[in-house]
Amino acid sequence: MNGLGFLSGSQARLFTLAAVVGAVLVALTVPLSSTHAWGNLLIASVYLTTLGLGGAMFVAFGYVTGAGWNVAFRRVPEAMAVTLVVCGVISVGVLALGMHNYAWHAHGEAGTLWFKQMWLSPQFWLVRAVGYLALWSVLSLLIVSVSRRQDRVGGTRLTIANGKLSALFLAVSAVTFSLACFDWLMALTPMWYSTVFAAYQFAGMMQATLATMILIGLALRAPGRPLHGVFTTEHLHDLAKLLLGFSCFWMYLWFSQFMLIWYTDIPEEVAFFVPRESGAWGAVTGMNIFLNWLLPFFVLLPRPSKRSGKIAARVAGAVLLGRWLDLYWIVIPALHQAHPESGSPLVGVAEAGSILLVLGLFTLLVSRTFGKANPVPRQDPLLEESLHYHL
Repeated sequence: MNGLGFLSGSQARLFTLAAVVGAVLVALTVPLSSTHAWGNLLIASVYLTTLGLGGAMFVAFGYVTGAGWNVAFRRVPEAMAVTLVVCGVISVGVLALGMHNYAWHAHGEAGTLWFKQMWLSPQFWLVRAVGYLALWSVLSLLIVSVSRRQDRVGGTRLTIANGKLSALFLAVSAVTFSLACFDWLMALTPMWYSTVFAAYQFAGMMQATLATMILIGLALRAPGRPLHGVFTTEHLHDLAKLLLGFSCFWMYLWFSQFMLIWYTDIPEEVAFFVPRESGAWGAVTGMNIFLNWLLPFFVLLPRPSKRSGKIAARVAGAVLLGRWLDLYWIVIPALHQAHPESGSPLVGVAEAGSILLVLGLFTLLVSRTFGKANPVPRQDPLLEESLHYHL
């Protein structure tokens, strides 16, 4: 592979153009509504960062559980994990740029929410964001570097070392990812609480991660590509099963959150859902559920669908769009409540720009990272098991 990774020169130029055009489109909307433009940048940065974090978590889960089936295509989620460095820098910039969109002022009676006021103080909030992203980046890079070092050293010692490092990473990321979800997304509606919000975001993150891995795996298994004869139908089947499972998990958490808030009918809790069920936002809510659960559930339920590259690719594309819509559904109404100029749900210039930015930048980053290592971890002791894996 060349320095462009698995992309050809023309493909790399196309995705570069997509990223540049996306950034320009978002920038063009700043004079019309800087709040709306920033909201789309926040969606894009969270999307990019969680794709990288999801890739790192997938690798770590494999090491901790001693799984062998995923070793053959492990370089794909590893390449996704390495993007955390660049995506983390972007996220810090976006968060710092839009700090004024968070409600730092006191709410309610004096002293009743002292902890939240302290926790959401701007300086502490931004320092935590840098800390989360630094921890994720450093630990994921360590895991990937140990994995690549095994290509030169071989043996089981590095596999064991990565198992311990992965356990540490998962423990750290479980806590910090939960706090990041509260800080970056839930804090946009500072008087709203949900104890399952982080788990709900985790489910969405893993859905998008698995969908991305399916699309990259299918693209790289074509004749003449790096994973031809390596990424098999059996691997596709298992990834599609996981995607189906996380889609159901996402819906379970989404409904659990909604149902409990709906029947208790506490004003500060229902304030989150009322605007998202009103007017055109009701259609967005329905489309969100359709893309993230209904479509993948009914399409991927039959065994042949999970083993079909064409069907799996289309469902994966729909899920990736659904992940963007889910973040849009969370972010934009929250900004609209405080800033009426943000407007109603609309797939306009800013929205198209954020989608193009994510698509172009992430594909370029993953391709370049993938091209810097052997496409298959040849010295991993579980590689043969993965290459001959059958359900």
